[in-house]
Amino acid sequence: MEQKFADLIWENEPISSGELVKLCETEFSWKKSTTYTMLKRLCERKIFENDKGTVYSLMKKQEFHAMQGEEFLKETFGGSLPCFFAAFTRRNKLSMKEIEELQRLIDEHKEE
Repeated sequence: MEQKFADLIWENEPISSGELVKLCETEFSWKKSTTYTMLKRLCERKIFENDKGTVYSLMKKQEFHAMQGEEFLKETFGGSLPCFFAAFTRRNKLSMKEIEELQRLIDEHKEE
């Protein structure tokens, strides 16, 4: 739900906290307290800021996705990208295009 909530803010920012409550009620059937609890959690993580009732992002969507991916990798695979990749490829075959893209990313981010 964090992802859906964050997407809602990014799509509408800057947004008043009151308007965010209305949107969350419509989109997720949330009560006001649920919206503020989720907002507080994401503000504490420095993803969003609620400044005098106006909510805006401190982190870009791509940065958030990278952080979520890192947390998933850490929690599920002990931070090991090779373990994740091995698990993923056990059930999924890669196309040549995907292999080339992965190789390009590896080459770009190799330690020297």
